[in-house]
Amino acid sequence: MAKPAREEVSQLLRDWSNGDQAALDKVMPVVYQELRRLAHHYMRKERVGHTLQTTALVNEAYMRLAQYKKMRWQSRTHFFAVSAQVMRRVLVEHARSRNFAKRGGGAQKISLDETAVVSAGRSAEVIAVDDALTDLESWDPRKGKIVELRFFGGLSIEETAEVLKVSPTTVQREWRSAKAWLYRAISEGGGVEA
Repeated sequence: MAKPAREEVSQLLRDWSNGDQAALDKVMPVVYQELRRLAHHYMRKERVGHTLQTTALVNEAYMRLAQYKKMRWQSRTHFFAVSAQVMRRVLVEHARSRNFAKRGGGAQKISLDETAVVSAGRSAEVIAVDDALTDLESWDPRKGKIVELRFFGGLSIEETAEVLKVSPTTVQREWRSAKAWLYRAISEGGGVEA
């Protein structure tokens, strides 16, 4: 089966929103593979021995997304924006369950451009990023959304711009600003570098 075009995936998601079970059956293998590709991208730079594997992250996100029966999917990009939120929740819940101290807890510094995966050594970092991101969202919701889409969702500058209905230049500018803000916020706790 050939890979459906972005527009076809968007239409299948809209059809699913309208109750078409056949559309769900067609689109889920495609979006599942895309979620898996994103999660694999995150995990490939991580050391061996993670406590949360690619398949577990994808399966948990997939199961949660499949339960969104009343969601009105607008497009493929909208689906992956919501997927970013779901993956963020999965990663943070997993990190918090590891009982790491907030704001660093002796964690090594990571880059916001690196992968957002949870291993024993990175749980505190994910919690620190989530806490700082929550603060950023209360101060500037769009910058917070940009970080969530880029860092947790793996969306490109262009895809993020499409979701937020702004120009790619705006996303680039606010991404740089948000990383600087987060660096300052987290550096107080010793966790993440921009």
